[in-house]
Amino acid sequence: MQKITPFLWFDAQAEEAVKFYTSIFKNSKIGRILRYGEEAAKVSESGQPVGSVLTIEFELEGQKFVALNGGPQFKFNESVSFVVNCETQQEVDYYWQKLTADGGQESACGWLKDKFGVSWQVTPTVLIDMLHDKDAEKSERVMKAMLQMKKIDVKTLKEAYEG
Repeated sequence: MQKITPFLWFDAQAEEAVKFYTSIFKNSKIGRILRYGEEAAKVSESGQPVGSVLTIEFELEGQKFVALNGGPQFKFNESVSFVVNCETQQEVDYYWQKLTADGGQESACGWLKDKFGVSWQVTPTVLIDMLHDKDAEKSERVMKAMLQMKKIDVKTLKEAYEG
């Protein structure tokens, strides 16, 4: 068992969100589903009906998660995000398009929110390498270029890196 598991609180869309995420990430699966019984439904502040999904376990690229239908009390924000490390521009483009689909929102510097309000960073691994370069001028040029982007463009970053 994984020692630490991210637990995501949804209003009533946990199952829909899990199906969305597992359709995007190729190495993924849906696990056990716990449904609201009579006792849990009675104390549910949002009036979740008996038989509806309480929690649903899922896995994306080897990372286990649990999604909860807990009601509207809590919302996602940018203070927690998930980084998707990408090896190619094609991978960046794929995840960016999929995660912003159906009402997701682009942000800055490779950040976005999906249609459920969950924040993601779609990051080419070469960006991290260039930002950590020992040549401060190169890394500063890359930082300047990245700060002007929404979706990260690897070609533009490499051009900035080379000067």
